[in-house]
Amino acid sequence: MQRETVLITGASAGIGREIARVFAAQGARLVLVARRGDRLAELATELRDRHGAEHRIEVCDLVAPLAATSLVARLGREGWMPDVAVLNAGFGLHGAFLEQEPPRLVEMVALNVTALTELAARLSPHMVEQRRGGLLLVASLAAFQPMSYFAVYAATKAYVLSFGEALAGELDPHGVKVSVFCPGPVPTEFRDVAGSPARKASFLDTRSAVVAAVRAVEGFRAGRVVVRQPRLRGWLLGATVALLPRTWVRKLASSFG
Repeated sequence: MQRETVLITGASAGIGREIARVFAAQGARLVLVARRGDRLAELATELRDRHGAEHRIEVCDLVAPLAATSLVARLGREGWMPDVAVLNAGFGLHGAFLEQEPPRLVEMVALNVTALTELAARLSPHMVEQRRGGLLLVASLAAFQPMSYFAVYAATKAYVLSFGEALAGELDPHGVKVSVFCPGPVPTEFRDVAGSPARKASFLDTRSAVVAAVRAVEGFRAGRVVVRQPRLRGWLLGATVALLPRTWVRKLASSFG
């Protein structure tokens, strides 16, 4: 039986890198996608030496015109169409909306929303045809409420959550899973890229990218549509926000930052 092929975007660091390690340990062959080729090469060497993982490196800026189209076309031509796609690439920006650079905000939407949507649209028909596999979309606990000073980032993750839940209903009858992973704050490079200030630990924190990756893949394998980490505290957050009047939610949102 042919090995499962897993594509992972944003595989050069953080949760994406750890998810690659989890799938490699499960015997998958990997398509590692990111902009930083040196980091992908280092990861690929590690996974080959440790697990014998067959791999393919794709150095790709998914925001570039036709990047997603070209990537999927290459994979199709060369026998690397994925059975599972982990759509993890994304970034955030912290700060007052009026002080953000508009091109950078547009780039965030292009990566977190547009590229993810296009890849899902171009990869899922193959999965439906095979009647197996699925999509693991990486969102955030930020998806469950507005966040002042993370306004655009939280909105992009709300899109990913809504999109993934809807898509799960459409693809499940075809034998294709869709899971949306919603971690709390994770100690990765994310906050450095986002320009976030130092912060105190929160009850919603996910302890590490390793824990996040394991929970994400476990949830996907179990067929859970929304995978929260930490699970109970994440569920309580979502339930609380859903029950509160929107005026209270907006006041809560203004406390972020």
